[in-house]
Amino acid sequence: MTKCFLSSRRANYQKVMALMFAISFGTTVTAQNKFEGLEHLFTVPKSYVVQHTDEALKIDGNLQESAWQKAQWTTNFVDIEGDLKPAPFFDTQVKMLWNDSTLFVAAKLQEPQVWATQTHHDDIIYKDNDFEIFISPANNTHQYFEIEVNAINKIFDLFLPKPYRNGGNALISWDIEHLKSAVQIQGTLNKPGDKDKGWTVEMAIPLKAIRMGFATDPPKEGSIWRINFSRVEWDTKVRNGKNVKLTNAEGKNLPERNWVWSPQGIINMHAPERWGYLQFTRKDNSEFKMPYTEYQRKYLWLIYYRQKQFQEKNGKYAATLNELGIEAKQNVEGQSNQLKMQATDSQFTASIAGEDAKLISINDEGLIKIINSK
Repeated sequence: MTKCFLSSRRANYQKVMALMFAISFGTTVTAQNKFEGLEHLFTVPKSYVVQHTDEALKIDGNLQESAWQKAQWTTNFVDIEGDLKPAPFFDTQVKMLWNDSTLFVAAKLQEPQVWATQTHHDDIIYKDNDFEIFISPANNTHQYFEIEVNAINKIFDLFLPKPYRNGGNALISWDIEHLKSAVQIQGTLNKPGDKDKGWTVEMAIPLKAIRMGFATDPPKEGSIWRINFSRVEWDTKVRNGKNVKLTNAEGKNLPERNWVWSPQGIINMHAPERWGYLQFTRKDNSEFKMPYTEYQRKYLWLIYYRQKQFQEKNGKYAATLNELGIEAKQNVEGQSNQLKMQATDSQFTASIAGEDAKLISINDEGLIKIINSK
């Protein structure tokens, strides 16, 4: 059942990506409008500067410690597609802290009807209304982690070696060792006869548990990870004293609503390049500063998306940047940069290099690599 349900979700993501590419490719691409049709994939992701704390936090879902009181809440969640869809009708916010061994996450979810049905670890938690965390310590779009929790604090945690769109398969047998989590309900559970206020989540995620053996250094001052948060919300009605999902004329569940912190621009959480930025600091009042390499990556993702469009239309990848309507020389934030691409019908690698000694590359699976010298 688990494998079947996940396969269905993965298939939906692939259909969404294919449709997006097909629609966007309807416009003739030129050097002057190289981003046209893809604007929703190039909005600037949100950022959060997470403060270090030495205070011991009791993971109980109450968030009463002084460190939590000082931590800033994020802005309210938006629809996963951003401004393309109406704003959510229930508020959701997140705040974070860290110490040398742990990333702490807290969330508050406004919800007049708190309910949950999944009662075992690694059940398909998003069958319920849930809260989800996506973490990429390496910021390379591969080797990332997902944690889902429902209102009765049941966890679904998984590791993905690469996104579903690139043929990745979730490793559900992976568990976050020593994860601590708690949920507090402001109201009642599974009692539709009354009105609830919502529920809060608190998690302590061991940093060493989200490294999975690959070379990701522990956070230091200014370190940047990619992270996003999602809330799955189902439309329901009360039947025989229970909350049941609304269905269409064929009796199938209506699609869930996906509300997120940083908008993806597409209905797909498994596009890690669209996640928000998490910057670690020990300083007070530190402000987020976008690394220059992130501006460069924008052009690598442009190549990636255009190549996927080209493949969708022609059954193969473009051999040259010119076929994609992309110039080799680009001005990136006032600096001259050079794009290069090598491609066969079935594979490609592209790179960008600026005025420093750093070269960044992307391949047909969306894997980002940073090389220190040209």
